[in-house]
Amino acid sequence: MSVIRPVTEADLPAVADIYAHYVLNTVATFEENPPGPDFWRAKAATGLPFLVAEADGAVGGFAYAGPYRPKPAYRHSLEDTVYLAPGFTGRGLGRALLEALVAACRESGARQIIAVIADGGDPSSAKLHRALGFQEAGRLRAVGFKHGRWLDTVLMQLDLS
Repeated sequence: MSVIRPVTEADLPAVADIYAHYVLNTVATFEENPPGPDFWRAKAATGLPFLVAEADGAVGGFAYAGPYRPKPAYRHSLEDTVYLAPGFTGRGLGRALLEALVAACRESGARQIIAVIADGGDPSSAKLHRALGFQEAGRLRAVGFKHGRWLDTVLMQLDLS
C-alpha cells in the first residue's frame, strides 16, 4: 500500500538519493552532477506542488511542479517532474504521483503542464504521460549530450483549462 503526500524536510535525503541514481546512471535527466540538499530544500519551499509516494515505509518516488520558464508570461504554465526509486517501478506509483500532481496543479490555478522528457529509448515516461491525457507537442533533436550520446527531448503538454 502506498500513500501520496506532500514532501517533508525528512523526505529530502531520500528524494536526493532517488534523483542521484538517475543523474549518475541514466539519461532520464540531463543533470550530470547530483544536486545537494539546498537544491531540494529550495524546490520544496516554492509553494508549488511537491509530493512523495510512501510505500513499504520508504519514499518510493517523488513528483513536483516547477515553473516552465522564468519569464512572467509563462507564469500559468508548469513543468512536471516524476521519479521512482529503483525497486519501486511497476507498482503504479508513477501513475499515482502524476495523477495527484496534476490535481494539485489544477487546484493551484495552473493552465498548462509541460513534460520535458529525455528520449533515451525508455518509453515509460511518455507512456505514463500519454495515459493521463498529455499530448506530444514537439521534439527537440540532439539537444542533450550525456554518457557519450546525443539525446532528443520530447515535449508533452496537458491543458488544464
